[in-house]
Amino acid sequence: MPTENPLLSDAVLPAFSRIGAADVVPAIDAVLADYRTGIDRLIAAGAQGQPQTDMFDQVMLEQERLDQRLAHAWAPVSHLHAVADNKELRAAYEQAEEKITDFASALGQNRDLYARVQAVAEAPGFAQRSRPERALVEHALRDFKLSGVALEEPARTRFREIANELSKLTTAFSNAVLDATDAWQEHIEDERDLAGIPESGRSVLREYARERGLDGWLATLKQPAVQAVLTYADNRSLRERVYWAYQTRASDQGPDAGKFDNSECMEKILALRFEAAQLLGFANAAEESLATKMAETPDEVLAFLRNLIVRARPVAQRELEELRAFALSELELETLESWDLAYASEKLRLARYALDEEQLKAYFPLPSVMDGMFALAVKLYGISVEPAREPVDVWHPDVRYCEVRDAEGKPLAGVYLDLYARSGKRGGAWMDVCRARFRDGDGVQLPIAFLTCNFAVPSGERPSLLTHDDVQTLFHEFGHGLHHMLTRIDLPSIGGIDGVEWDAVELPSQFMENFCWNRQALDLFAKHWSSGERLPDELFDRMLAARHFQAGMFLCRQLEFGLFDFLLHANYDPARGARVMETLEAARREAAVLHPPAWQRFPHAFTHIFAGGYAAGYYSYLWAEVLSADVFGAFEEHGVIDAATGARFRDEFLGVGASRPALESFVAFRGRAPRPDALLRSYGLQ
Repeated sequence: MPTENPLLSDAVLPAFSRIGAADVVPAIDAVLADYRTGIDRLIAAGAQGQPQTDMFDQVMLEQERLDQRLAHAWAPVSHLHAVADNKELRAAYEQAEEKITDFASALGQNRDLYARVQAVAEAPGFAQRSRPERALVEHALRDFKLSGVALEEPARTRFREIANELSKLTTAFSNAVLDATDAWQEHIEDERDLAGIPESGRSVLREYARERGLDGWLATLKQPAVQAVLTYADNRSLRERVYWAYQTRASDQGPDAGKFDNSECMEKILALRFEAAQLLGFANAAEESLATKMAETPDEVLAFLRNLIVRARPVAQRELEELRAFALSELELETLESWDLAYASEKLRLARYALDEEQLKAYFPLPSVMDGMFALAVKLYGISVEPAREPVDVWHPDVRYCEVRDAEGKPLAGVYLDLYARSGKRGGAWMDVCRARFRDGDGVQLPIAFLTCNFAVPSGERPSLLTHDDVQTLFHEFGHGLHHMLTRIDLPSIGGIDGVEWDAVELPSQFMENFCWNRQALDLFAKHWSSGERLPDELFDRMLAARHFQAGMFLCRQLEFGLFDFLLHANYDPARGARVMETLEAARREAAVLHPPAWQRFPHAFTHIFAGGYAAGYYSYLWAEVLSADVFGAFEEHGVIDAATGARFRDEFLGVGASRPALESFVAFRGRAPRPDALLRSYGLQ
């Protein structure tokens, strides 16, 4: 195989600066050709009566090797598509993605390969193999069935066609959101229009203007700008325009109505998901999605969500009434509109708790937060996270690479940190896999993570200052990263986050958020950006007092999202179509307390369910939050930052990946089944 293509290199880390759009398709073609040859060889060996004692290594391990070669080439391309998008790369990505999807669909329906894996499961001594090895085989057999291996023609071909079309549509959905986000801007030349926005927010808008070669300030739809305007701008008209543009992205409404419209895309995605589920024998896509989750039936999920709605909605209603009364009496807002919500809430929080978010941000400079987060990892898990000792090739000057080492200094993993918002970069925050842990012979490939956020860029001498919500976001994604990087499972398909039930995979990430409210943990990083002073006790006390401020409204918003997503997939009727807005309205009637304007088009940019892995699974955030709150309870019982409890959590959950069911790992750590009241307690809603 030629090595001049950087995507075909055997180097430990990708050579990002050398990867060009022209490299993508040739690399994927070459890797897929080798993959096909390898599978053919593996199948042929079985037909020749290979000794059964070698079957696991020669079937399962060989597939892991082939899969890792593809991941080596594709992971950096997929990542660059998300963080450094351009027209050429997007075209190459879409072409290569279609090839990979077609290949994966065919592989999932390869009956000869399925027979080889089935033979491994039926071989003498299989029950005595290690738990991870058995889990790898069991997961593979399940995935074959979910890929339509048992289907007959014409259903087999149709299932593959659907998979390919869904891949294109989800990519198109994501691209439309990115393009719509980048398309809108409002140039502000009169500083009076920015009244109420603190200096840190103005510096964000000033930096966006400078990037475009403009004087003054630029309101955009990037998260730091939207947050600054909607939370602080006294100019109600500006708040309304930003909300209007942001909440109508990629839709038939708003300033770019119809230009990037995802309406038809959503219709097709939901129709194809339903058809694919029915081909596999499921009633709908919601039922199919539970094949890889802890929850067993759609009714169980809906009961879980509706039980929480019953608990949270009365609280949320009271909170909204209090906010409306405050907005009328103190802000002279006769009607509380959606674009007033964050602004009025911030004013009420300031009045009630004297807790100024801007004052708080001064104690969360990003460099200090990063150092403290890494220091916490040392105390909990006995690891260190330090800048790489040698230069590492990255895709943008702001990107850092860190090495994770054990107490003796032995390398365990690595992580790329890309933390600032910029054009061509997808919004939001996420962790993704660059390399998976894999032991092949005497060598071990160490896990490498991508950790991506969209924080405000530094301005002059002032570092990026985070809101407390931003801090929790960073800790959340680092929790995912630790799950990936601290795995002790040597088989990539069931190590780290891979293969873990989707409604449990958020446990480690949500667990980490709890430390953002703990004094011991905060003392590791909450330090004033200019003076170095630690977060004052009286400010911390006010922060704690405000912790559950509007918790009911927040929880109801999450319940609205989860219920909408699940109903959308559970109640799909091909005779009636997707009914996206109708379903959203039904979910709002059950869960919401404030209804936005009729022109709001939140679903059209809901990438989690239309372009991510959360279709019929957004409820997973709340399901996993029950588990994570209960896990944190174990730490609280031992003083919170406790090395012994951290070691047990690492051994029983973080380290085992999908080698056993998540519930089993939870019970091994906690010593009992989860207690649902832990979630309500964490929200202060008992």
